[in-house]
Amino acid sequence: MGLTIAQKIIKNHIVEGEMVVGSDIGLKIDQTLTQDATGTMAYLEFEAIGVPRVKTEKSVAYIDHNTLQTGFENADDHRFIQSVCKKHGIYFSRPGNRICHQVHLERFGKPGKTLIGSDSHTPTGGGIGMLAIGAGGLDVAVAMGGGAYYITMPKMVKVNLTGALKPWVSAKDIILKVLEVMSVKGGVGKIVEYGGEGIKTLSVPERATITNMGAELGATTSIFPSDEITKEFLKAQGREEDFTELSSDPDAEYDEVIDINLSELEPLAACPHSPDNIKPISELAGQKINQVCIGSCTNSSYRDMMRVASILKGKTVADGVSLSIAPGSKQVLNMLALNGALGDMIAAGARILESACGPCIGMGQSPNSGGISLRTFNRNFEGRSGTKDGQIYLVSPETAAASALTGVFTDPTTLGEEAEIEMPEKFLINDNMIIAPAPVEEMDNIEILRGPNIKPYPATSPLADKIEASCSLKVGDNITTDHIMPAGAKILPLRSNIPKISQHCFTVCDQHFPERAKMLGQSIVVGGENYGQGSSREHAALAPLYLGVKAVLVKSFARIHRANLINAGILPLTFVDPADYEKINLGDQLELPYVKQEIMEGKNITVINRTLDEKFEAVCELTDRTRDIIIAGGLLDYTKENG
Repeated sequence: MGLTIAQKIIKNHIVEGEMVVGSDIGLKIDQTLTQDATGTMAYLEFEAIGVPRVKTEKSVAYIDHNTLQTGFENADDHRFIQSVCKKHGIYFSRPGNRICHQVHLERFGKPGKTLIGSDSHTPTGGGIGMLAIGAGGLDVAVAMGGGAYYITMPKMVKVNLTGALKPWVSAKDIILKVLEVMSVKGGVGKIVEYGGEGIKTLSVPERATITNMGAELGATTSIFPSDEITKEFLKAQGREEDFTELSSDPDAEYDEVIDINLSELEPLAACPHSPDNIKPISELAGQKINQVCIGSCTNSSYRDMMRVASILKGKTVADGVSLSIAPGSKQVLNMLALNGALGDMIAAGARILESACGPCIGMGQSPNSGGISLRTFNRNFEGRSGTKDGQIYLVSPETAAASALTGVFTDPTTLGEEAEIEMPEKFLINDNMIIAPAPVEEMDNIEILRGPNIKPYPATSPLADKIEASCSLKVGDNITTDHIMPAGAKILPLRSNIPKISQHCFTVCDQHFPERAKMLGQSIVVGGENYGQGSSREHAALAPLYLGVKAVLVKSFARIHRANLINAGILPLTFVDPADYEKINLGDQLELPYVKQEIMEGKNITVINRTLDEKFEAVCELTDRTRDIIIAGGLLDYTKENG
């Protein structure tokens, strides 16, 4: 039997386990990336492991999230990260050099290599043929120290693309269609591979848009072949030597095949408040809008920006609409400035933002109360924009630009003839904003610079024989990491200070949770389906850890968050019978009387609700390795114990 693209890369990198679906496998990691919102904690964890120099082929730290500096905290974090990078062998991408995923695609990504990053949209690298996976910061720290990265061997899904996109229909519309078909939890435990004749019509940036937003499927990652189009992109980036041809075998087998005819697609939108709530723009046409934001790691490539500039040229943004644009990287911004496209955007009334994540993570540009905002981003969870009742729609750059001019939802297919945007034969290359680490012989002389907001990793303890704890919170389905640990301009600067950031934990759901959890000392959180979807932020596990949460009992978990809970030493439990969810109320006294013994023996976990006199079972699916991690009290303790 032949192999898929992902299976080929896994086979070349597997260091433990076998490629059997559902089994635990360890992978050698070639490259890592961090961003500053997760990076400070990741590097504190790397320091705690005690490895003096990274052992990967390339590790890069990007400053792109916390660039709004209203106090000393973000600047201190950036200074800390830069000093760690210099000392420990990590490349440092300075503020203003742009979002990690786009820069990594442009300057570092290599087909056939493995990449993990402390950001859930790391699968962007799949657009260039990498096995690129989002992970928690501690997983990244371990990989930088030379350790393997462990995942459950996924199923393989093929999305077979046929035909070609009609004018004004874009790659964003492709991934929105896939989300409509698969849903935000349809990719859990799966790798999505794109194939078919239709992929030959898509450039690398377009492919990267699709793999980027594949994170919203809940998939382990998404990937495209590495072919002549990949080679052309790398050549234009001055990196032709990094090209490796990579494709699936003709007789490769897939667990699921989805067929999408590109010729039949039309412009789409993800409506509030979920990326899989899809409607055609034609159904929304004419409705008034208040704001348009163009950018993010999903849609800010040179091609996207040039398409937007061609639509805006010679026109003016509609009265009552705020349009902001964040070009994808310093490379893209410079090219737009030199070819006149930036001037066309500015003349139309666009507000040009720095090359950073910005509004996508709630860092500025929050819409007006109840405002309708069209965004080329990847997530539209409630409150993520910074405006609790904001109505956020996810659309293509073409739809966004067209609607900005009219002031209403506008189908870009009504614009007439589409301007042809050609990929450059050679991109403008200037890596002066990427700082190389110090030579090995100088590293001992480098001082790590720490500000007062940088606090250590929360205290952990080995698994107790039994757990007696109250239910400190009960939530429903599709709880995101934005619910658990909100982002935004007020909270993101606290990412390196777990005691302070924990004061905001779950406040979106229950403003009294932090105070209640702290008062209880130890507690259990209960939830529904798809608990922990969204961002990879390990703070959504570390803040509950600090507040004394010992277990999370839900109907089902999102992949990365479940892994982060295990890394933090918090038990990830699922109901054997989902109906038992109804047998727990807020404040009930719960007991796991034999938890350590049951974990050690691989049995179901006995749960007793002392308040209601109910008894039922939960599952804690663990491998031998993750069982040892839980018993040790978390991955950091386990790593120290096992060298």
